[in-house]
Amino acid sequence: MKKHQQEFEVGNVHVGSGELFLIAGPCVIESEAHAMRMAEAVSAITRDLHLSYIFKASYDKANRTSLNSFRGPGMKEGARILRKIAETHRVPVLTDIHEPEHAEPIAEAVDVLQIPAFLCRQTDLLVAAAKTGRAINVKKGQFVAPWDMRHAVDKIRESGNDRVFLTERGSSFGYNNLVVDMRSLAIMRKLAPVVFDATHSVQLPSAGSSDNGRPQQSGGQPEFIPVLSRAAVGAGIDGIFMEVHDNPAAAKSDGANALPLSKLKETLQQLLAIHRAVTTASIK
Repeated sequence: MKKHQQEFEVGNVHVGSGELFLIAGPCVIESEAHAMRMAEAVSAITRDLHLSYIFKASYDKANRTSLNSFRGPGMKEGARILRKIAETHRVPVLTDIHEPEHAEPIAEAVDVLQIPAFLCRQTDLLVAAAKTGRAINVKKGQFVAPWDMRHAVDKIRESGNDRVFLTERGSSFGYNNLVVDMRSLAIMRKLAPVVFDATHSVQLPSAGSSDNGRPQQSGGQPEFIPVLSRAAVGAGIDGIFMEVHDNPAAAKSDGANALPLSKLKETLQQLLAIHRAVTTASIK
């Protein structure tokens, strides 16, 4: 039986090496100026903390609650902006894809292709992403058991790509609510490197502001981002995922569960302290 790779590099980021890394940025590319500003701010913080960093933003959010919700600039313009961010700030970039046909064109501009949680079982999408040769981040579906994520991992590896990691983003718990089972982090880490999505895990799906009783967007409980992040790092994850915004109240997507940029450095300092303690204890 072939022994699959559990450690690999994405640019200057070592995935699965025992070194904590950060994936962060706004949910969606709101404008070139905003995306560049966010990348610059987060890059400065991570450089100061000596923390490896992958910039994240979506060029198209295809699974918004409302038909009228902002989706992004589209693939062509989004790819240009993401590549500019990578070249300007010298960081790897990540974006999500929703259709197999998007995999190859967008892969030319980014370092990591992300499979959204709702689509983690879509074979054609997984295979198309794998065949680009880019690193693949598969978000665990809110409806999927952690051990069943082996099927997504197998689809990617059997398509010739060992550079895959998994992200926990909470599980459906009744209506309009998510809960995080910390056991899933250890279970999935036996399959591939694991990242914890601290911001989508505090999302309240389709429970935000409403129009005549009909939900128009998702809500969230961002006050729990640091709590869950600390627990996840203590559990021994490889990376942390956070959607960060300089003004969450004005964000065009997922502002209700975004971490304010002003709180990022303090939160990361806490996580790095926990990671050092866990790493030191495991060495002893």
